[in-house]
Amino acid sequence: MIRFEQVSVTYEGTAEPALHGVDLAVPEGELCLLVGPSGVGKSTLLGTVSGLVPHFTGGILHGRVTVAGRDTRTHKPRELADVVGTVGQDPLAHFVTDTVEDELAYGMESIGLAPDVMRRRVEETLDLLGLAALRDRPIATLSGGQQQRVAIGSVLTPHPRVLVLDEPTSALDPGAAEEVLAVLQRLVHDLGTTVLMAEHRLERVVQYADRVLLLPAPGAPPLLGDPAEVMGFSPVHPPVVALGKLARWSPLPLTVRDARRRAGPLRERLGTVTDAPQQAASPEPAPSPQRAAQADRLTVRRGRAEVLRGIGLTVRSGEAVALMGRNGAGKSTLLNTLVGMHEPAAGSVRLGPLGGTAVVPHRTRPAELLHHIGLVPQEPRDLLYADTVGAECEAADTDADAAPGTCRALVTRLLPDVPDATHPRDLSEGQRLALALAVVLTAAPPLLLLDEPTRGLDYAAKARLVGILRELAGSGHAIILATHDVELAAELAHRVVIMAEGEIVADGPASEVVTASPAFAPQTAKILAPHRWLTVPQIRAALTARDATAEPTPPASEVTE
Repeated sequence: MIRFEQVSVTYEGTAEPALHGVDLAVPEGELCLLVGPSGVGKSTLLGTVSGLVPHFTGGILHGRVTVAGRDTRTHKPRELADVVGTVGQDPLAHFVTDTVEDELAYGMESIGLAPDVMRRRVEETLDLLGLAALRDRPIATLSGGQQQRVAIGSVLTPHPRVLVLDEPTSALDPGAAEEVLAVLQRLVHDLGTTVLMAEHRLERVVQYADRVLLLPAPGAPPLLGDPAEVMGFSPVHPPVVALGKLARWSPLPLTVRDARRRAGPLRERLGTVTDAPQQAASPEPAPSPQRAAQADRLTVRRGRAEVLRGIGLTVRSGEAVALMGRNGAGKSTLLNTLVGMHEPAAGSVRLGPLGGTAVVPHRTRPAELLHHIGLVPQEPRDLLYADTVGAECEAADTDADAAPGTCRALVTRLLPDVPDATHPRDLSEGQRLALALAVVLTAAPPLLLLDEPTRGLDYAAKARLVGILRELAGSGHAIILATHDVELAAELAHRVVIMAEGEIVADGPASEVVTASPAFAPQTAKILAPHRWLTVPQIRAALTARDATAEPTPPASEVTE
Protein backbone atom coordinates (compact mmCIF):
# COMPACT_ATOMS: atom_id res chain seq x y z
CA MET A 1 0.00 0.00 0.00
CA ILE A 2 2.84 2.41 0.91
CA ARG A 3 6.20 1.98 -0.79
CA PHE A 4 9.41 3.90 -0.03
CA GLU A 5 12.19 3.55 -2.59
CA GLN A 6 15.54 4.95 -1.42
CA VAL A 7 13.85 8.03 0.04
CA SER A 8 15.88 10.91 1.45
CA VAL A 9 14.76 14.46 2.29
CA THR A 10 17.04 17.47 2.68
CA TYR A 11 15.75 20.88 3.72
CA GLU A 12 17.20 24.18 2.56
CA GLY A 13 19.99 25.48 4.77
CA THR A 14 20.78 22.11 6.36
CA ALA A 15 23.95 20.15 5.73
CA GLU A 16 22.55 16.74 6.65
CA PRO A 17 19.36 15.12 5.35
CA ALA A 18 16.39 15.02 7.71
CA LEU A 19 15.57 11.56 6.36
CA HIS A 20 17.96 9.15 4.70
CA GLY A 21 17.88 5.77 3.02
CA VAL A 22 14.27 4.73 3.59
CA ASP A 23 13.58 1.64 1.49
CA LEU A 24 10.66 -0.46 2.69
CA ALA A 25 6.96 -1.24 2.21
CA VAL A 26 3.97 -1.01 4.54
CA PRO A 27 1.38 -3.65 3.52
CA GLU A 28 -2.32 -3.00 3.19
CA GLY A 29 -4.45 -3.47 6.30
CA GLU A 30 -1.68 -3.09 8.90
CA LEU A 31 -1.12 -0.64 11.73
CA CYS A 32 2.51 0.44 11.49
CA LEU A 33 3.85 2.39 14.47
CA LEU A 34 6.64 4.88 13.75
CA VAL A 35 8.94 5.43 16.73
CA GLY A 36 12.21 7.16 17.48
CA PRO A 37 13.71 10.02 19.50
CA SER A 38 12.54 13.59 18.91
CA GLY A 39 14.02 15.24 15.82
CA VAL A 40 14.94 12.08 13.88
CA GLY A 41 12.55 12.81 11.00
CA LYS A 42 9.30 11.05 11.94
CA SER A 43 7.09 13.97 10.89
CA THR A 44 9.10 14.32 7.68
CA LEU A 45 8.56 10.64 6.84
CA LEU A 46 4.82 10.99 7.46
CA GLY A 47 4.78 14.11 5.29
CA THR A 48 6.25 12.24 2.34
CA VAL A 49 3.26 9.86 2.41
CA SER A 50 0.64 12.63 2.38
CA GLY A 51 2.51 14.72 -0.18
CA LEU A 52 3.08 17.60 2.24
CA VAL A 53 6.79 16.90 1.78
CA PRO A 54 8.00 18.48 -0.43
CA HIS A 55 4.94 20.23 -2.00
CA PHE A 56 4.09 22.21 1.14
CA THR A 57 7.22 22.13 3.33
CA GLY A 58 9.80 22.60 0.59
CA GLY A 59 13.09 20.76 0.59
CA ILE A 60 14.46 18.19 -1.85
CA LEU A 61 12.94 14.71 -2.02
CA HIS A 62 15.19 12.01 -3.43
CA GLY A 63 13.78 8.61 -4.33
CA ARG A 64 10.10 7.83 -4.64
CA VAL A 65 7.08 7.33 -2.37
CA THR A 66 3.97 5.67 -3.78
CA VAL A 67 0.60 5.31 -2.05
CA ALA A 68 -1.92 2.96 -3.66
CA GLY A 69 0.20 3.27 -6.81
CA ARG A 70 0.24 7.11 -6.83
CA ASP A 71 3.61 8.84 -6.85
CA THR A 72 3.61 11.61 -4.25
CA ARG A 73 6.18 13.56 -6.27
CA THR A 74 3.67 14.07 -9.07
CA HIS A 75 0.47 14.11 -6.97
CA LYS A 76 -0.11 17.06 -4.69
CA PRO A 77 -1.87 16.57 -1.31
CA ARG A 78 -5.29 17.50 -2.70
CA GLU A 79 -4.84 14.84 -5.41
CA LEU A 80 -4.19 12.24 -2.71
CA ALA A 81 -7.05 13.30 -0.41
CA ASP A 82 -9.34 10.44 -1.44
CA VAL A 83 -6.78 7.78 -0.49
CA VAL A 84 -4.74 9.43 2.30
CA GLY A 85 -6.15 11.04 5.43
CA THR A 86 -3.68 13.06 7.53
CA VAL A 87 -3.82 14.46 11.06
CA GLY A 88 -0.78 16.42 12.23
CA GLN A 89 0.49 17.24 15.70
CA ASP A 90 -1.41 20.54 15.82
CA PRO A 91 -5.18 20.04 15.30
CA LEU A 92 -5.82 23.80 15.07
CA ALA A 93 -3.80 23.93 11.85
CA HIS A 94 -6.10 21.27 10.43
CA PHE A 95 -9.48 22.99 10.75
CA VAL A 96 -11.17 24.94 7.96
CA THR A 97 -14.72 25.36 9.35
CA ASP A 98 -16.18 26.68 12.60
CA THR A 99 -18.32 23.87 14.04
CA VAL A 100 -17.77 20.18 14.71
CA GLU A 101 -20.42 18.84 12.29
CA ASP A 102 -19.27 21.13 9.46
CA GLU A 103 -15.67 20.04 9.95
CA LEU A 104 -16.61 16.36 9.75
CA ALA A 105 -18.48 17.01 6.49
CA TYR A 106 -15.90 19.26 4.82
CA GLY A 107 -13.57 16.54 3.55
CA MET A 108 -16.47 14.67 1.93
CA GLU A 109 -17.74 17.85 0.27
CA SER A 110 -14.27 18.37 -1.21
CA ILE A 111 -14.38 15.01 -3.01
CA GLY A 112 -18.04 15.37 -4.07
CA LEU A 113 -19.84 12.67 -2.06
CA ALA A 114 -23.66 12.58 -2.15
CA PRO A 115 -25.49 14.39 0.69
CA ASP A 116 -27.15 11.21 2.03
CA VAL A 117 -23.77 9.45 2.20
CA MET A 118 -22.26 12.46 3.96
CA ARG A 119 -25.06 12.54 6.54
CA ARG A 120 -24.70 8.85 7.35
CA ARG A 121 -20.93 9.01 7.70
CA VAL A 122 -21.07 12.10 9.92
CA GLU A 123 -23.43 10.29 12.31
CA GLU A 124 -21.24 7.18 12.31
CA THR A 125 -18.13 9.21 13.11
CA LEU A 126 -19.84 11.24 15.85
CA ASP A 127 -20.73 7.97 17.57
CA LEU A 128 -17.36 6.30 16.98
CA LEU A 129 -15.41 9.14 18.60
CA GLY A 130 -17.90 10.16 21.28
CA LEU A 131 -18.56 13.55 19.70
CA ALA A 132 -22.37 13.46 19.38
CA ALA A 133 -22.91 15.89 22.27
CA LEU A 134 -20.48 18.36 20.65
CA ARG A 135 -21.86 18.34 17.10
CA ASP A 136 -23.08 21.96 17.16
CA ARG A 137 -20.24 23.36 19.27
CA PRO A 138 -17.81 25.92 17.82
CA ILE A 139 -14.41 24.26 17.48
CA ALA A 140 -12.74 27.21 19.20
CA THR A 141 -14.63 26.42 22.45
CA LEU A 142 -13.45 22.80 22.65
CA SER A 143 -10.65 21.50 24.85
CA GLY A 144 -7.41 20.42 23.21
CA GLY A 145 -8.34 16.76 23.46
CA GLN A 146 -11.80 17.34 22.00
CA GLN A 147 -10.23 19.21 19.10
CA GLN A 148 -7.90 16.26 18.53
CA ARG A 149 -10.85 13.88 18.22
CA VAL A 150 -12.60 16.23 15.77
CA ALA A 151 -9.43 16.39 13.66
CA ILE A 152 -9.24 12.59 13.55
CA GLY A 153 -12.94 12.34 12.75
CA SER A 154 -12.67 14.79 9.86
CA VAL A 155 -10.23 12.50 8.03
CA LEU A 156 -12.19 9.35 8.83
CA THR A 157 -15.41 10.45 7.13
CA PRO A 158 -14.07 10.24 3.53
CA HIS A 159 -13.08 6.60 4.28
CA PRO A 160 -9.46 6.87 3.10
CA ARG A 161 -7.46 3.72 2.40
CA VAL A 162 -4.46 5.10 4.31
CA LEU A 163 -4.41 7.08 7.56
CA VAL A 164 -1.31 9.07 8.49
CA LEU A 165 -1.40 10.19 12.12
CA ASP A 166 1.19 12.27 13.98
CA GLU A 167 0.81 11.97 17.78
CA PRO A 168 -2.94 11.21 17.60
CA THR A 169 -3.39 10.54 21.34
CA SER A 170 -1.03 13.19 22.71
CA ALA A 171 -3.84 15.51 23.91
CA LEU A 172 -6.33 12.82 24.90
CA ASP A 173 -7.19 11.54 28.36
CA PRO A 174 -6.61 7.80 28.89
CA GLY A 175 -10.23 6.87 28.24
CA ALA A 176 -10.53 8.95 25.07
CA ALA A 177 -7.19 7.60 23.83
CA GLU A 178 -8.42 4.02 24.24
CA GLU A 179 -11.58 4.89 22.30
CA VAL A 180 -9.60 6.37 19.42
CA LEU A 181 -7.18 3.43 19.31
CA ALA A 182 -10.10 0.99 19.37
CA VAL A 183 -11.59 2.81 16.36
CA LEU A 184 -8.27 2.61 14.51
CA GLN A 185 -8.02 -1.09 15.28
CA ARG A 186 -11.51 -1.67 13.90
CA LEU A 187 -10.61 0.22 10.73
CA VAL A 188 -7.50 -1.93 10.28
CA HIS A 189 -9.12 -5.28 11.10
CA ASP A 190 -12.59 -4.83 9.59
CA LEU A 191 -12.01 -2.48 6.65
CA GLY A 192 -8.39 -3.18 5.73
CA THR A 193 -7.34 0.44 6.29
CA THR A 194 -3.58 0.98 6.43
CA VAL A 195 -2.51 3.14 9.38
CA LEU A 196 0.93 4.76 9.68
CA MET A 197 1.15 6.44 13.06
CA ALA A 198 3.90 8.25 14.96
CA GLU A 199 3.43 8.33 18.73
CA HIS A 200 5.70 9.02 21.70
CA ARG A 201 3.34 7.57 24.32
CA LEU A 202 4.21 4.01 23.45
CA GLU A 203 2.58 2.64 26.59
CA ARG A 204 -0.73 3.45 24.92
CA VAL A 205 -0.20 2.15 21.41
CA VAL A 206 2.60 -0.40 21.01
CA GLN A 207 0.32 -3.37 21.80
CA TYR A 208 -1.92 -2.44 18.85
CA ALA A 209 0.89 -2.34 16.27
CA ASP A 210 1.35 -5.03 13.65
CA ARG A 211 4.81 -3.68 12.89
CA VAL A 212 7.13 -1.06 14.36
CA LEU A 213 9.19 1.24 12.16
CA LEU A 214 12.16 2.60 14.12
CA LEU A 215 14.14 5.70 13.16
CA PRO A 216 17.08 5.25 15.54
CA ALA A 217 18.99 8.52 14.91
CA PRO A 218 18.99 11.55 12.57
CA GLY A 219 19.93 10.41 9.08
CA ALA A 220 20.17 6.74 10.07
CA PRO A 221 18.27 4.18 7.97
CA PRO A 222 15.04 2.89 9.52
CA LEU A 223 14.38 -0.59 10.88
CA LEU A 224 11.04 -2.35 10.33
CA GLY A 225 10.04 -5.43 12.27
CA ASP A 226 8.03 -7.25 14.91
CA PRO A 227 7.09 -4.93 17.81
CA ALA A 228 8.63 -7.06 20.57
CA GLU A 229 11.88 -7.52 18.64
CA VAL A 230 12.24 -3.84 17.74
CA MET A 231 11.44 -2.73 21.31
CA GLY A 232 14.32 -4.92 22.49
CA PHE A 233 16.92 -2.54 21.01
CA SER A 234 14.90 0.66 20.50
CA PRO A 235 16.26 3.72 22.37
CA VAL A 236 12.63 4.61 23.17
CA HIS A 237 10.31 2.07 24.80
CA PRO A 238 7.38 2.06 27.27
CA PRO A 239 7.66 1.25 30.99
CA VAL A 240 6.35 -2.31 30.50
CA VAL A 241 9.35 -3.01 28.24
CA ALA A 242 11.76 -1.31 30.66
CA LEU A 243 10.38 -3.49 33.47
CA GLY A 244 10.75 -6.58 31.27
CA LYS A 245 14.40 -5.71 30.63
CA LEU A 246 15.02 -5.16 34.33
CA ALA A 247 13.42 -8.52 35.18
CA ARG A 248 15.14 -10.20 32.18
CA TRP A 249 11.90 -11.52 30.71
CA SER A 250 12.07 -13.02 27.24
CA PRO A 251 10.29 -12.32 25.01
CA LEU A 252 9.66 -8.81 26.22
CA PRO A 253 6.02 -8.09 27.17
CA LEU A 254 4.13 -5.34 25.37
CA THR A 255 0.95 -5.35 27.48
CA VAL A 256 0.16 -5.07 31.18
CA ARG A 257 -1.62 -8.42 30.99
CA ASP A 258 1.43 -10.26 29.66
CA ALA A 259 3.67 -8.62 32.23
CA ARG A 260 1.37 -9.46 35.14
CA ARG A 261 1.47 -13.13 34.16
CA ARG A 262 5.24 -13.14 34.60
CA ALA A 263 5.52 -10.74 37.53
CA GLY A 264 4.85 -13.20 40.39
CA PRO A 265 8.51 -13.75 41.35
CA LEU A 266 9.23 -10.01 41.04
CA ARG A 267 6.28 -9.19 43.31
CA GLU A 268 7.63 -11.68 45.85
CA ARG A 269 11.06 -10.05 45.80
CA LEU A 270 9.53 -6.61 46.21
CA GLY A 271 7.29 -7.91 48.99
CA THR A 272 10.36 -8.22 51.19
CA VAL A 273 11.04 -4.50 50.77
CA THR A 274 9.21 -2.61 53.50
CA ASP A 275 6.93 0.15 52.22
CA ALA A 276 9.03 3.23 52.76
CA PRO A 277 9.57 6.78 51.49
CA GLN A 278 11.61 5.48 48.56
CA GLN A 279 8.29 4.38 47.04
CA ALA A 280 6.99 7.95 46.94
CA ALA A 281 6.50 9.38 43.50
CA SER A 282 9.22 11.99 43.93
CA PRO A 283 12.41 11.60 45.95
CA GLU A 284 12.65 15.29 46.84
CA PRO A 285 12.03 16.56 50.39
CA ALA A 286 8.45 17.16 51.44
CA PRO A 287 6.98 20.53 50.38
CA SER A 288 7.34 23.43 52.80
CA PRO A 289 4.32 24.82 54.65
CA GLN A 290 4.72 28.12 52.79
CA ARG A 291 1.84 28.80 50.40
CA ALA A 292 2.58 29.49 46.74
CA ALA A 293 -1.03 29.82 45.52
CA GLN A 294 -4.52 29.40 46.84
CA ALA A 295 -7.92 29.20 45.14
CA ASP A 296 -10.87 29.59 47.50
CA ARG A 297 -14.41 28.66 46.34
CA LEU A 298 -13.31 29.62 42.84
CA THR A 299 -16.04 29.78 40.17
CA VAL A 300 -15.41 30.73 36.53
CA ARG A 301 -18.09 31.19 33.86
CA ARG A 302 -17.95 31.23 30.09
CA GLY A 303 -21.17 32.81 28.96
CA ARG A 304 -23.88 31.12 31.02
CA ALA A 305 -21.89 27.94 31.62
CA GLU A 306 -19.92 27.40 34.81
CA VAL A 307 -16.65 25.76 33.77
CA LEU A 308 -15.20 25.83 37.30
CA ARG A 309 -17.42 25.39 40.35
CA GLY A 310 -16.32 26.01 43.91
CA ILE A 311 -12.67 25.04 43.46
CA GLY A 312 -10.64 24.95 46.63
CA LEU A 313 -6.93 24.31 46.09
CA THR A 314 -3.77 25.24 47.98
CA VAL A 315 -0.32 24.63 46.52
CA ARG A 316 2.81 24.99 48.62
CA SER A 317 6.38 25.88 47.78
CA GLY A 318 8.40 22.86 46.65
CA GLU A 319 5.27 20.89 45.76
CA ALA A 320 4.57 19.28 42.39
CA VAL A 321 0.84 18.83 41.75
CA ALA A 322 -0.58 16.92 38.78
CA LEU A 323 -4.02 18.00 37.56
CA MET A 324 -5.73 15.06 35.85
CA GLY A 325 -9.17 14.27 34.48
CA ARG A 326 -10.97 13.71 31.23
CA ASN A 327 -10.88 16.21 28.37
CA GLY A 328 -13.08 19.22 29.15
CA ALA A 329 -12.91 18.73 32.93
CA GLY A 330 -11.60 22.29 33.45
CA LYS A 331 -7.86 21.73 33.93
CA SER A 332 -6.69 24.30 31.38
CA THR A 333 -9.29 26.81 32.59
CA LEU A 334 -7.97 26.48 36.13
CA LEU A 335 -4.39 27.10 34.97
CA ASN A 336 -5.47 30.08 32.87
CA THR A 337 -7.34 31.53 35.86
CA LEU A 338 -4.31 31.14 38.10
CA VAL A 339 -2.25 33.10 35.58
CA GLY A 340 -4.87 35.88 35.31
CA MET A 341 -6.45 35.14 31.93
CA HIS A 342 -9.94 34.70 33.45
CA GLU A 343 -11.59 36.81 36.12
CA PRO A 344 -13.39 34.74 38.76
CA ALA A 345 -17.16 35.00 38.80
CA ALA A 346 -17.02 34.07 42.48
CA GLY A 347 -14.36 33.16 44.98
CA SER A 348 -10.74 34.26 44.79
CA VAL A 349 -7.22 33.41 43.64
CA ARG A 350 -4.15 34.57 45.55
CA LEU A 351 -0.47 34.07 44.81
CA GLY A 352 2.30 34.33 47.39
CA PRO A 353 2.83 33.25 51.00
CA LEU A 354 0.38 33.74 53.83
CA GLY A 355 1.17 36.93 55.71
CA GLY A 356 2.90 38.44 52.67
CA THR A 357 1.57 40.75 50.01
CA ALA A 358 -0.96 38.69 48.07
CA VAL A 359 -0.92 38.92 44.28
CA VAL A 360 -4.30 38.84 42.51
CA PRO A 361 -3.46 37.51 39.04
CA HIS A 362 -6.14 39.21 36.92
CA ARG A 363 -5.35 42.58 38.50
CA THR A 364 -1.56 42.38 38.06
CA ARG A 365 0.42 43.72 35.08
CA PRO A 366 1.97 40.95 32.93
CA ALA A 367 5.50 42.37 33.31
CA GLU A 368 5.18 42.01 37.09
CA LEU A 369 3.19 38.78 37.04
CA LEU A 370 5.87 36.79 35.17
CA HIS A 371 8.08 37.04 38.28
CA HIS A 372 5.33 35.37 40.35
CA ILE A 373 3.91 32.77 38.00
CA GLY A 374 4.65 31.34 34.57
CA LEU A 375 2.50 29.28 32.21
CA VAL A 376 3.66 26.99 29.42
CA PRO A 377 0.47 26.56 27.34
CA GLN A 378 -0.63 23.59 25.22
CA GLU A 379 0.28 25.57 22.11
CA PRO A 380 3.90 26.68 22.62
CA ARG A 381 3.80 28.84 19.50
CA ASP A 382 1.68 31.30 21.54
CA LEU A 383 4.89 32.25 23.39
CA LEU A 384 7.27 32.23 20.42
CA TYR A 385 7.48 35.19 18.06
CA ALA A 386 11.15 35.66 17.09
CA ASP A 387 12.77 34.40 13.89
CA THR A 388 15.44 32.24 15.55
CA VAL A 389 16.01 30.25 18.71
CA GLY A 390 18.84 32.60 19.65
CA ALA A 391 16.59 35.66 19.33
CA GLU A 392 13.93 33.99 21.48
CA CYS A 393 16.54 33.39 24.17
CA GLU A 394 17.81 36.96 24.07
CA ALA A 395 14.26 38.33 24.31
CA ALA A 396 13.48 36.03 27.25
CA ASP A 397 16.60 37.21 29.12
CA THR A 398 15.60 40.84 28.54
CA ASP A 399 11.96 40.39 29.57
CA ALA A 400 12.93 38.54 32.76
CA ASP A 401 15.86 40.85 33.65
CA ALA A 402 18.00 37.72 33.71
CA ALA A 403 21.72 37.43 33.03
CA PRO A 404 22.55 37.03 29.32
CA GLY A 405 22.73 33.36 28.40
CA THR A 406 20.26 32.20 31.07
CA CYS A 407 17.61 31.08 28.61
CA ARG A 408 20.18 29.61 26.20
CA ALA A 409 21.57 27.42 29.00
CA LEU A 410 18.09 26.07 29.71
CA VAL A 411 17.52 25.39 26.00
CA THR A 412 20.80 23.49 25.83
CA ARG A 413 19.70 21.22 28.66
CA LEU A 414 16.31 20.54 27.13
CA LEU A 415 17.28 20.60 23.44
CA PRO A 416 20.85 19.43 22.86
CA ASP A 417 22.24 20.16 19.39
CA VAL A 418 19.65 22.79 18.37
CA PRO A 419 21.57 25.75 16.82
CA ASP A 420 20.75 29.38 17.62
CA ALA A 421 19.99 30.07 13.95
CA THR A 422 17.13 27.53 13.81
CA HIS A 423 13.69 29.05 13.20
CA PRO A 424 11.13 27.93 15.84
CA ARG A 425 8.74 26.84 13.09
CA ASP A 426 11.37 24.32 11.92
CA LEU A 427 11.37 22.60 15.32
CA SER A 428 9.20 19.60 16.04
CA GLU A 429 6.20 20.05 18.33
CA GLY A 430 8.15 18.63 21.26
CA GLN A 431 11.14 20.86 20.55
CA ARG A 432 8.95 23.98 20.39
CA LEU A 433 7.43 22.98 23.72
CA ALA A 434 10.88 22.66 25.28
CA LEU A 435 11.86 26.10 23.91
CA ALA A 436 8.70 27.67 25.36
CA LEU A 437 9.45 26.03 28.73
CA ALA A 438 12.95 27.50 28.70
CA VAL A 439 11.51 30.96 27.93
CA VAL A 440 9.16 30.75 30.92
CA LEU A 441 11.79 29.31 33.26
CA THR A 442 14.14 32.20 32.50
CA ALA A 443 12.21 34.40 34.93
CA ALA A 444 12.41 31.65 37.60
CA PRO A 445 8.80 32.17 38.76
CA PRO A 446 7.99 30.74 42.21
CA LEU A 447 4.94 29.02 40.69
CA LEU A 448 5.24 27.22 37.35
CA LEU A 449 2.19 26.01 35.42
CA LEU A 450 2.46 23.52 32.56
CA ASP A 451 -0.40 22.44 30.30
CA GLU A 452 0.30 19.02 28.73
CA PRO A 453 4.09 19.49 29.01
CA THR A 454 5.06 16.12 27.51
CA ARG A 455 3.13 16.48 24.26
CA GLY A 456 5.54 15.54 21.50
CA LEU A 457 8.38 14.60 23.88
CA ASP A 458 10.13 11.24 23.66
CA TYR A 459 11.16 9.35 26.81
CA ALA A 460 14.66 10.86 26.88
CA ALA A 461 13.35 14.42 26.54
CA LYS A 462 10.72 13.66 29.18
CA ALA A 463 13.45 12.42 31.54
CA ARG A 464 15.38 15.67 31.03
CA LEU A 465 12.20 17.65 31.72
CA VAL A 466 11.50 15.66 34.90
CA GLY A 467 15.07 16.29 36.05
CA ILE A 468 14.72 20.04 35.62
CA LEU A 469 11.31 20.15 37.32
CA ARG A 470 12.59 18.08 40.25
CA GLU A 471 15.46 20.53 40.69
CA LEU A 472 12.99 23.42 40.66
CA ALA A 473 10.77 21.74 43.24
CA GLY A 474 13.80 20.91 45.37
CA SER A 475 14.81 24.59 45.35
CA GLY A 476 11.35 25.70 46.49
CA HIS A 477 9.40 26.30 43.28
CA ALA A 478 5.81 25.11 43.20
CA ILE A 479 4.69 23.26 40.08
CA ILE A 480 1.21 22.54 38.76
CA LEU A 481 0.94 20.47 35.60
CA ALA A 482 -2.25 19.58 33.78
CA THR A 483 -1.55 16.28 32.10
CA HIS A 484 -3.00 13.09 30.67
CA ASP A 485 0.44 11.48 30.95
CA VAL A 486 0.01 9.09 33.88
CA GLU A 487 3.68 8.09 33.68
CA LEU A 488 4.74 11.72 34.14
CA ALA A 489 2.48 12.09 37.18
CA ALA A 490 4.01 8.92 38.66
CA GLU A 491 7.55 10.19 38.04
CA LEU A 492 7.13 13.74 39.32
CA ALA A 493 4.02 14.56 41.33
CA HIS A 494 3.80 14.71 45.10
CA ARG A 495 0.02 15.18 44.84
CA VAL A 496 -2.55 14.28 42.22
CA VAL A 497 -5.76 16.30 41.87
CA ILE A 498 -8.47 14.76 39.69
CA MET A 499 -11.09 17.06 38.16
CA ALA A 500 -14.46 16.31 36.59
CA GLU A 501 -17.11 18.71 35.27
CA GLY A 502 -15.30 21.74 36.72
CA GLU A 503 -14.96 20.30 40.22
CA ILE A 504 -12.24 18.56 42.22
CA VAL A 505 -13.26 14.95 42.90
CA ALA A 506 -10.00 13.60 44.36
CA ASP A 507 -6.96 15.19 45.99
CA GLY A 508 -4.19 13.28 47.72
CA PRO A 509 -0.69 11.78 47.58
CA ALA A 510 0.21 10.54 44.12
CA SER A 511 0.88 6.96 45.23
CA GLU A 512 -2.62 6.72 46.75
CA VAL A 513 -4.69 8.54 44.12
CA VAL A 514 -3.26 6.98 40.96
CA THR A 515 -3.15 3.42 42.28
CA ALA A 516 -6.79 3.73 43.36
CA SER A 517 -7.86 4.62 39.80
CA PRO A 518 -7.50 2.11 36.94
CA ALA A 519 -7.72 4.96 34.42
CA PHE A 520 -4.86 6.98 35.92
CA ALA A 521 -2.57 4.22 37.20
CA PRO A 522 0.83 3.93 35.45
CA GLN A 523 1.83 0.66 33.83
CA THR A 524 4.17 -0.35 36.65
CA ALA A 525 1.45 0.08 39.28
CA LYS A 526 -0.96 -2.07 37.26
CA ILE A 527 1.62 -4.81 36.81
CA LEU A 528 2.75 -4.97 40.44
CA ALA A 529 -0.55 -4.29 42.24
CA PRO A 530 -1.34 -4.47 45.12
CA HIS A 531 2.14 -3.07 45.82
CA ARG A 532 2.28 0.70 45.34
CA TRP A 533 5.28 0.90 43.06
CA LEU A 534 4.84 3.58 40.41
CA THR A 535 7.97 3.63 38.23
CA VAL A 536 10.71 1.33 37.00
CA PRO A 537 13.52 3.50 38.48
CA GLN A 538 11.94 3.08 41.94
CA ILE A 539 11.99 -0.70 41.51
CA ARG A 540 15.57 -0.72 40.24
CA ALA A 541 16.71 1.35 43.23
CA ALA A 542 14.78 -0.81 45.70
CA LEU A 543 16.15 -4.08 44.30
CA THR A 544 19.69 -2.70 44.27
CA ALA A 545 19.37 -1.65 47.91
CA ARG A 546 17.81 -5.00 48.85
CA ASP A 547 20.56 -7.02 47.16
CA ALA A 548 23.26 -4.86 48.76
CA THR A 549 21.94 -5.53 52.27
CA ALA A 550 21.06 -9.19 51.75
CA GLU A 551 23.20 -11.68 53.66
CA PRO A 552 25.58 -13.56 51.34
CA THR A 553 24.93 -17.27 50.87
CA PRO A 554 27.64 -19.26 52.70
CA PRO A 555 29.82 -21.68 50.73
CA ALA A 556 28.57 -25.27 50.58
CA SER A 557 31.46 -26.44 52.77
CA GLU A 558 30.23 -24.25 55.63
CA VAL A 559 26.63 -25.46 55.51
CA THR A 560 25.89 -27.89 58.35
CA GLU A 561 23.05 -30.34 58.55
